[in-house]
Amino acid sequence: MTAPVSVFHDLSHYVAVPRVSGLAMSPDGSRLVTTVATLNRKGTGYASALWEVDPAGESPAHRLTRSTRGESGAAFAANGDLYFTSSRPDPEGEEDEPRTALWLIPARGGEARVVLSRPGGVASVHCARAADRVVVTAGLLPGATDETQHAALAKARKEGGVDAILHSRYPIRYWDHDLGPERPHVFAVERGAMQTATAEEDDQREDEAGPPLPGTVDRAPELRLRLLTGDLPAPLHEPAPVVSPDGTFALLSVPVPMARADQRSALVRVDLSSGKRHTLIDRDGTEVSPGPVSPDGRRAVVVLDRVTSPTDPPHPQLFLVDTESGATTPLAHDWDRWASPVAWTPDGSAVLALADSDGRRPVFRVDVVSGEVTQVTDDDAAWSDLVVAPDGRTAYGVRSSYLFPPEVVRLDLASGEVTVLPGPVERPRVPGRLKEVETTAADGSRVRGWLALPEDPAPGGHPLLLWIHGGPLGSWNAWTWRWNPWLMVAQGYAVLLPDPALSTGYGQEFVQRGWGAWGDAPFTDLMAITDAVVAREDVDEERTAAMGGSFGGYMANWVAGHTDRFRAVVTHASLWALDGFGPTTDAAYYWQREMTAEMGEAHSPHRFVEDIRTPVLVIHGDKDYRVPIGEGLRLWYELLSRSGLPAAEDGSTVHRFLYFPQENHWILAPQHARVWYAVVNAFLAEHVLGKEPDALPQELGLVAPEGPATP
Repeated sequence: MTAPVSVFHDLSHYVAVPRVSGLAMSPDGSRLVTTVATLNRKGTGYASALWEVDPAGESPAHRLTRSTRGESGAAFAANGDLYFTSSRPDPEGEEDEPRTALWLIPARGGEARVVLSRPGGVASVHCARAADRVVVTAGLLPGATDETQHAALAKARKEGGVDAILHSRYPIRYWDHDLGPERPHVFAVERGAMQTATAEEDDQREDEAGPPLPGTVDRAPELRLRLLTGDLPAPLHEPAPVVSPDGTFALLSVPVPMARADQRSALVRVDLSSGKRHTLIDRDGTEVSPGPVSPDGRRAVVVLDRVTSPTDPPHPQLFLVDTESGATTPLAHDWDRWASPVAWTPDGSAVLALADSDGRRPVFRVDVVSGEVTQVTDDDAAWSDLVVAPDGRTAYGVRSSYLFPPEVVRLDLASGEVTVLPGPVERPRVPGRLKEVETTAADGSRVRGWLALPEDPAPGGHPLLLWIHGGPLGSWNAWTWRWNPWLMVAQGYAVLLPDPALSTGYGQEFVQRGWGAWGDAPFTDLMAITDAVVAREDVDEERTAAMGGSFGGYMANWVAGHTDRFRAVVTHASLWALDGFGPTTDAAYYWQREMTAEMGEAHSPHRFVEDIRTPVLVIHGDKDYRVPIGEGLRLWYELLSRSGLPAAEDGSTVHRFLYFPQENHWILAPQHARVWYAVVNAFLAEHVLGKEPDALPQELGLVAPEGPATP
């Protein structure tokens, strides 16, 4: 697959670029498998497939799976078998409706086959590296204690045509989907007797395909599930068990109910043979996330964070935990970064971790005895999905930057040398250049970002788009398909991607500067770096716009109410009235920790609607549960009824509202992504460039198709 050179000049080509994500390595280090998502035939979604990449870099990548439903969640078993999940039809099954089943490709090769199918499907699969042990996560209806009861309840619900959910706990939804009626659980996968065929089935198979070869077995062992998390004090949420290398136990973060619909987390150890659990870490005011288990199984590296408050932002730190006693030892607490531990070195001497740092996300090595931290990679990139080869000298990962989308690479852990492996997708050529920019804020803090510029100069400089990232605890450091600056650079804009206060990768104090005060340092940081960039000769100070989504949308709203310097503002999935947002977001308990009512009132953009004199494009999806649609609806009404640019007497307005009934916090459907960018381009062309609005997609129903009318 090759991506066209002009993908950023044509939205149809852009959404069709294949997208790489994830990486799994076989226990012996001889195989790497990644996932590639490609546009479906109708152009209305993506289907993913598993691809194998040669770790030696000598052979081209080749495709392992193919179906219209797609495959994901690749995991290697200790014997080299490859598990994955897919809702594609089982050629030997009789299900009326597709369900996400557990599939297997044998290590020796051959066709993929279903090894486990159940009502509600299978969410994820996790394998021990050095033992025959597999666990899965899957949903279980609350009235069931085993698979038989679950199947019966699922059947009754389906046949009754009921989709109602009776809740007794909080939360009840997440991002874009309801929680329940099934509750996530962790199961051990057990093998039963070899499946046997009836004589009639054997005769039919022989008639169709001929007799089996001597010495071959045509049936997989029967698999069954054993519940491991049946009596927890609160339901799990997106469980991610960490299985020990020898397969004897798993570490799991579990919710601990708190007063007033709040919760935190604890760490438990689950014996995978007996199902017995015991708590390793359970501390008031503390959140726990398990990391990888050491090769000998005696220790694990975990992340402990404090439960936040209006004055205390997150402060995640690494610890070593004894997997028997739960005793913890601080690890690298002098390191002022928020690290995510990903793997141990095979000799158990160090842990590899990833952390946002200065607009990148490098690989770090943390010595478990001294706590010394060494940066392994120094490229301008963000790393993910890091796996370590058995020899301990090499690692593999997925990396990206604003110059290239995710790709599979090999890393020499001693030298830091990076080699791009022959992958399923070639890099698209970006239509410009990338510069690093920075300035000093009024309080002396350094504020930096990326500036994407067209290749050729423009008379008077390029118009500028200030893009503000979401989070707000994040950083502009990795390729994004949703907020891609090169699509706008291809239109002639310079795009500024700054990391203001609250951004990660600049130390704890940089986050503290903006905590609970979103309209203060984050706003002044953005204005300071914008001032520095518009002072460049290749940027036009008079033609600028501000854009953002989620927290970036909040900040775009705040910008609109606090300055007239921009000709247009684009606000996507944005927070508008914080008193309404707080109780209706999908994790209201977290929001209640972040700001007091007084803080929320002081920093709520809706209070400054009368000061908005800039045209605003509002964009929102109805299925957005993180920033509910009520925020967009109220923003739209108050823009038209109370802003400095209200609707005219005939109801027309310079503002615009792009509404997606079926999209969530992100615009995921490719046809809707094309509409999103087309509308944004037209809005900016009109207000920033002073041009006639670009033609809008016919699918919006606003433009008549070319040619004679059909009678």
